[in-house]
Amino acid sequence: MNTTQALEIISFDKQYAKDFYELNVEWLKTFFYVEPYDEEVLSKPEQYIINKGGHIFFAKINNQIVGTVALMPIGNDGLFELTKMAVSPEHRGYKIGQQLMQHCIDFAKSIGLPKLVLYSNTTLENAIYIYKKYGFIEKPLEPDTPYKRSDIKMELVF
Repeated sequence: MNTTQALEIISFDKQYAKDFYELNVEWLKTFFYVEPYDEEVLSKPEQYIINKGGHIFFAKINNQIVGTVALMPIGNDGLFELTKMAVSPEHRGYKIGQQLMQHCIDFAKSIGLPKLVLYSNTTLENAIYIYKKYGFIEKPLEPDTPYKRSDIKMELVF
């Protein structure tokens, strides 16, 4: 499969809200479980992400949405979380997630964000490796993290 030629990264549109939900729920159910906070944010992406100044991007191949990621504002100090990244099972292993992440990093820099944070789980060794490859460094995890499954916080300062 040659995904790099046909891959297009596009911004949020209401018609893709269902894809955002379904891709993330599938990923969560495969690796963890859907927490109440996930269900709330994923079912209302405009309310929790877009309307608060956040951004959602989609990887599209031949008119099919195959991946997604979000930059979600957290707090009121201009901090954004790289979150809700998921790639469809049949498209995993083609570096689509890495392309989505690079798009987020480039976008964050272009709008003048000072840094990005993310929350993950150390059982996702490949993901942690990739985050480090892109320059994310581990930071202390605050006790009130939004996700029960998170056991690592990482940050990328520009």
